[in-house]
Amino acid sequence: MHSTGTVPQSAPAPAESGTAPVEDPHGDTGRHARRFGLPVATALVMGNIIGGGIFLLPASIAPYGTVSLVAFGVLTVGAIALALVFGRLAARDPRTGGPYVYAREAFGDFAGFLAAWAYWITTWVSNAALAVAAVGYLDVLIPVSGHRWTACLAALALQWLPALANFAGTRYVGAVQLVSTVLKFVPLLLVAVGGLFFFDPSRLGPFNSSGHGAVGAVSAAAALLLFSYLGVESAAVSAGEVRDARRNVGRATVIGTAGAALVYLLGTLSVFGTVAHNRLVTSTAPFSDAVDSMFGGRWGGTAVALAALVSMTGCLNGWTLLSAQTPYAAAKDGLFPAAFARRRRGVPTFGVGVTVVLSSLLTAYNYLSGSGKVFEVLVLVTTFTATVPYLLATAAQLFHLIAGRGPVDRARLVRDSVVTAVAAGFSVWLMAGAGYAAVYQGVLFLFVGILVYAVMAALRQRREAEAHRS
Repeated sequence: MHSTGTVPQSAPAPAESGTAPVEDPHGDTGRHARRFGLPVATALVMGNIIGGGIFLLPASIAPYGTVSLVAFGVLTVGAIALALVFGRLAARDPRTGGPYVYAREAFGDFAGFLAAWAYWITTWVSNAALAVAAVGYLDVLIPVSGHRWTACLAALALQWLPALANFAGTRYVGAVQLVSTVLKFVPLLLVAVGGLFFFDPSRLGPFNSSGHGAVGAVSAAAALLLFSYLGVESAAVSAGEVRDARRNVGRATVIGTAGAALVYLLGTLSVFGTVAHNRLVTSTAPFSDAVDSMFGGRWGGTAVALAALVSMTGCLNGWTLLSAQTPYAAAKDGLFPAAFARRRRGVPTFGVGVTVVLSSLLTAYNYLSGSGKVFEVLVLVTTFTATVPYLLATAAQLFHLIAGRGPVDRARLVRDSVVTAVAAGFSVWLMAGAGYAAVYQGVLFLFVGILVYAVMAALRQRREAEAHRS
């Protein structure tokens, strides 16, 4: 394996069974630290891709007409291509860290740091955004939005509860992720599958109501849909905690991405066919409207609010774990502060703590400032920062394909090259879809990271020099 950086650490040996303790040189092992099997790894991918956005998605793309379903199909191909790339990279190097590990192995420390830094920013800002959005659904069940402090405390509680599950160990993280994924798919599948039996083509509305040509309409709808697939890298980032990672990370990534895509497509199609187009365009709860249309009554709002809350809590649980995994991998290589390498019960507890504190501060600032504009800009920035590690990982796969040594399987080389090209196009499209302002702000975040990298590199060089002199 060619590398321009430092020699990577050896990959951890896969556990023999689903209950084997995780070997943890930076913390303790025991009954609270467990490797994830294929079902939990798949749930992690699906749970992180499908957050709460799906409950508003049909109404967001309804103004473009049913042509938006074509955009969904195009994006699904790109997302699955990216999933396949992550699977191939994880089979090559199944260590915790995902894009960070792949970028550093191919291009050295600086590229690895940029991947880790960009991904870390993405996770803690996204966690704050998810918690704030979840409060809107919680308000349907328990009135909390009437007072700013009440809403703020509710948002903070929604972040700290998953963090406490993470502090308890990977055993509990996996259990929460699996249960929340199952629970949220019950109402989603009710609409996605049940809605097909109530499907009325006359409610679909026009194919293209955007006022643009078909290509322009697909691109415009895609700009809203692009960010629905963030999280495809989830199993790769936590590869060190996945049993038989060389095999299961790729399978979990592809199955989870395909499963999420199927739910997205069927759910959106069912809502389009059960809610009249003119009503859907102005709907604030399209899944609630679909359930009301299917079964009558007004209980749909409460049911969907509960499902959205479960969905977002599960999503926060998974993203909290991911937010600590990449800094953990970078800290082991000396590119992040050493404290991020501390683990207990299989979880990088220091990283979880720092992440939840930063996201909590951002959440409190959002409520206390009384202005959502700054917060919205930060959320858009995460759509840019998330694509930086995606693009670096895809570039790493391209590097390995071109620089490959030894006998070459031409059929596999052609297949992998096509898949990588599609994934690269998908990553660039994601970046472009974030918009000029988000890219501008995101680059500033990356430049701050360069300063952090300079300090960490200097400190590491000083330690190495002192060790050499002694």
